[in-house]
Amino acid sequence: MEKKHDHNPLRWLNLMVSEPYYLSHFLAFFSYFVLRTSSSLVLSPHITHRLLHWEIQGILVLSVLAVIKCVKEETWEAFVADILFFAKLLLVAITLILDYHLALWYIVIFSVIYISTQQPAFQGQGTSNKLTPLQLEALLTEGNTSRFWLVEFYAFYSSACIRASRCFPELSIIYSTKNLSFGRVDLGLFPNAAEKFGISLSGGMSQLPTYILFENNAEVTRFPEWDFEAKSSHPPVSKRLLYKHFELDRHLVEYLNCK
Repeated sequence: MEKKHDHNPLRWLNLMVSEPYYLSHFLAFFSYFVLRTSSSLVLSPHITHRLLHWEIQGILVLSVLAVIKCVKEETWEAFVADILFFAKLLLVAITLILDYHLALWYIVIFSVIYISTQQPAFQGQGTSNKLTPLQLEALLTEGNTSRFWLVEFYAFYSSACIRASRCFPELSIIYSTKNLSFGRVDLGLFPNAAEKFGISLSGGMSQLPTYILFENNAEVTRFPEWDFEAKSSHPPVSKRLLYKHFELDRHLVEYLNCK
């Protein structure tokens, strides 16, 4: 498996400046340090000491959460989303000590960021093929390509799809063979195709992302399962979940044994 974090600092610095999602969060958090420096000149020593105590506790809590999430999460996108969420909660809690009006302003700012920007998804394709619904149907019905197709149905307006956007391309690099191909269909561009493949796009019951394994033109299995709507939730998408659910190791071993 590939490492989930790219440690090239220049790449992430460029991403922070060029992506509105990251830039707006950086400016919001940086503004606190400006306000904190200005307020220290007018606050009483008692309040300043109390505020410093809360800030230290907040940094320690965020550090512990970052370590836990770094171990638990498989993708950079999921890690960043979780840490930014916790950081925003801590910032609002700390600003309540300064002035509840300031806390309300930060809530408004973060709400505007949430509405006006979107976390960028992983842009790599791996060895998967980006398909239209018609192309997928032709590949499945003609039967002159791979025997198996594992297809990801996604839409990047879904936060779940963004969090999992790195998993499928990285799996395709490892498990693609002449017998098993990987394809991706963007239901954000082709929403009418969702019904054909039995995928719900409705708000609270959205089934995105959905992964379907086809053998020739027949569906073998999918994730989430058909009874998704009967369940309150399903496990978050991860590389481990996908290669176990679709038995990708078995497909790879069978292909290698037949060579």
